Amino acid sequence: MVKKNAWPRVAARLAAAVPRERLHPAVLRWAAASGPRERWAVALSGGADSVALLLLLWAHFPERRVRLLALHFDHRLRGRASTADARFCAALCRALGVDIVCEKWERPPTADSPTETEARAARHAFFSAALRRRRGVTALFTGHHRDDVAETLLMRLARGSGAAGLAAPRPVHPRPELGRTHLRPLLALDKAALADALRAAGGRWREDASNASAVHLRNRVRAELLPAWRAAAAEPGRDPLAGLALTRDLLEEDDQALELWATRATRLDARGGLALAPLRELPRAVLRRVLRRWLVATPARTDLNRRGFEALLDLVAARRTGARHSLGAGHLARLTRSRLVCEAAPPAAG
Repeated sequence: MVKKNAWPRVAARLAAAVPRERLHPAVLRWAAASGPRERWAVALSGGADSVALLLLLWAHFPERRVRLLALHFDHRLRGRASTADARFCAALCRALGVDIVCEKWERPPTADSPTETEARAARHAFFSAALRRRRGVTALFTGHHRDDVAETLLMRLARGSGAAGLAAPRPVHPRPELGRTHLRPLLALDKAALADALRAAGGRWREDASNASAVHLRNRVRAELLPAWRAAAAEPGRDPLAGLALTRDLLEEDDQALELWATRATRLDARGGLALAPLRELPRAVLRRVLRRWLVATPARTDLNRRGFEALLDLVAARRTGARHSLGAGHLARLTRSRLVCEAAPPAAG
């Protein structure tokens, strides 16, 4: 157990072991441009990664200390252990003089083990509600590290994903619809190295026993696939995790370039019609993004599955004037000579 007055010393020792320049450079650039009165929130679970994140932000950005805010969400899935997590986080924040907001999942799913998606949605709903009640919070920092990059990339490869999906988690992820930016400064650090540095600094953390469960895909990737992959991919002088992290960075650059190209090619009229002339000879990857933008802009609440979207993409690429394609939810897409338009589907006969 770490005494209350010892946590600032732990933070200082950890900051010496993990100097500021080892944080992700994209996050450091964002932080340098952040206004002095903007508040930063930190997702604090009590695990090694989130504890290290809070300590490093507290130590490396002393001017931000009085404006830091920690957020802890109790999923109520581990009984007394979950309650102890909340107490640990509250005690850590008191020792550092950091405000904390704790909340419980009032109505967790009745199933013994909710899906990772359900738990994440509930947690992020708490983050959004807590931050809406506090002015000036422009950023939410999370403790994702290089292992998370590898796990996410391997999971999404198995499900099928393009550059945008494979570039997650991003170090700087603007969320304008939420009024904040999500930041992950630890993406350049391995989980084991981070935990070792925290332990050597005299820090402690809470272990979540549910992380060992084989129910969730991420846990299986973490416990079975990633160690085997690292062993198989290991070469002298090369770190497979560092290679995946570099791949993620390069995919993000590619994604940004494709998004810029798609933005310049998307021309919508006042009624949401998409001009076809700028789409001539576009690479399919860019046309795909333009169509997704158009679907978001249409009045239809489409329920296209992947096969349906690919069929629409084929029609637009072939420029089949007069062709129609169901968008679901009572709407269809129609190609005129100059535009792709969304219109109400005719009523069914009978």
